[in-house]
Amino acid sequence: MRRVASAIGLFAAGTLFGTLLMQPGEAQSAQIEGIRLNHVGVWAKDLNESLAFYTKVMGFREGFAMKDPKGNPTTYYLQINKDTFLELAKAPADRQPGLSHIGIWVDDIKSVVSTLREQGQKVDDARVLGSKAPLTNIMDPDGNRIELLEFTPDSLQRKAIDSWK
Repeated sequence: MRRVASAIGLFAAGTLFGTLLMQPGEAQSAQIEGIRLNHVGVWAKDLNESLAFYTKVMGFREGFAMKDPKGNPTTYYLQINKDTFLELAKAPADRQPGLSHIGIWVDDIKSVVSTLREQGQKVDDARVLGSKAPLTNIMDPDGNRIELLEFTPDSLQRKAIDSWK
């Protein structure tokens, strides 16, 4: 009990100190407008087993699937709610199962790319791939890939969001 009280006290003191030390206006100065978390990409050891887990156990619904030229699903977008997804793909031989990337939905990808470049970040121009959403990637300092996407009216993500009931 004493440890819990000590931990709570230390947490409260740290929170108070951080609040007093931090300048609220400066903390948000680098914020890019019109962005929000949209999905987390996961590499699966067994795509069918993971798909069954997320749809049957967790209750996520299939928003859409992307397929290879032979028609085999390679990637599933599972809807957690109207505009939040889990992107599920089979782990390639050179990847461990687990986190693939973090998907950030942006209102204007060209503007976001420009802002990131002005801040000295290396980021490629957006390109359109299988989901028909313009996207690009940036790496965080820990090597995590952040996928930036704009959902145009013909993108599969926008269609899944708009069909949510």
